[in-house]
Amino acid sequence: MAQIQEDARRRIELRGRKFPRPAKTRVITVANQKGGVGKTTTTVNMAAALAQAGLNVLVLDNDPQGNASTALGVDHRAGTPSIYEVLVEGAPMADAVQQSPDTPNLWCLPATIDLSGAEIELVSMVARETRLRTALDQYLEGRIAAGQEPIDYVFVDCPPSLGLLTVNAFVVAREVLIPIQCEYYALEGLTQLLKTIQLIQAHLNPQLHVSTILLTMYDARTNLAQQVAQEVREHFPDVTLRTAVPRSVRISEAPSYGQTVMTYDAGSSGALAYLEAARELAERAETAAGRAVPSTAARAWQAAEAMASAHSSNPTPASNGLGDDAGAAPQHQEEL
Repeated sequence: MAQIQEDARRRIELRGRKFPRPAKTRVITVANQKGGVGKTTTTVNMAAALAQAGLNVLVLDNDPQGNASTALGVDHRAGTPSIYEVLVEGAPMADAVQQSPDTPNLWCLPATIDLSGAEIELVSMVARETRLRTALDQYLEGRIAAGQEPIDYVFVDCPPSLGLLTVNAFVVAREVLIPIQCEYYALEGLTQLLKTIQLIQAHLNPQLHVSTILLTMYDARTNLAQQVAQEVREHFPDVTLRTAVPRSVRISEAPSYGQTVMTYDAGSSGALAYLEAARELAERAETAAGRAVPSTAARAWQAAEAMASAHSSNPTPASNGLGDDAGAAPQHQEEL
């Protein structure tokens, strides 16, 4: 009943809503070294939500699995011009960018299986960390020179690792969006991620900052999800979105049809949550988000370490089950 009421509220508030256009292109890398937290799902659905609101959006699929390309319905079979040719061979990005068939103002630079070998090939290349940034800058400038509308948002999907592909994604961006699954120890890998961001800030991209944290796979019926959400909001109050994305079968089904949930079932709980999260992202002034985080990168790192340490040394009963039922604890411990 609570979810139905929440969905009704979102439908009323979001119906026909246009999102503000940023003053300049916002480049956002979606990253988390922990797998299965919803990086690709967040990337494609946030991008589709912003595009449906009238903004021009580009998705860079920087993950060899190519799941973002699948969800956006673009061709990414072997041999298709892709991000591999852009990174390794220096091909123009404009030659590989494809338009999503379901959303007119949403484009994607696809990833093919060739990208799986790019990590090794990039090691010996000159300016290996900045190749994606150079290509994107040329593409954005080329659009303006050709009289096309500027791109408002660029989302970069990352693999679940901290290799050269992810480094390129951090160097090309100004902002980092971190999806965090509402599960026990969800923040365990956040420490290393924030440490990597600090290194990128110090040596390659001083403007990089964590602008957004999005809670995913949220189930309000469980004490576990509520506790994780509360802790994240306590430790990262300035950057955590109010919206949390619920667990949704529709979100999981959509990629199998070559779609995002925004076009697969626009009225579902998952679609409405991503639309509200996208509105929140668009309405947040980048300068306001950025003002807090560059100075707090070290504090955020310390907060993540403190949270992980607290969980490992003193797990609470609520973290082990759906509620206060002690019988649920062993099952969740085995899953962990």
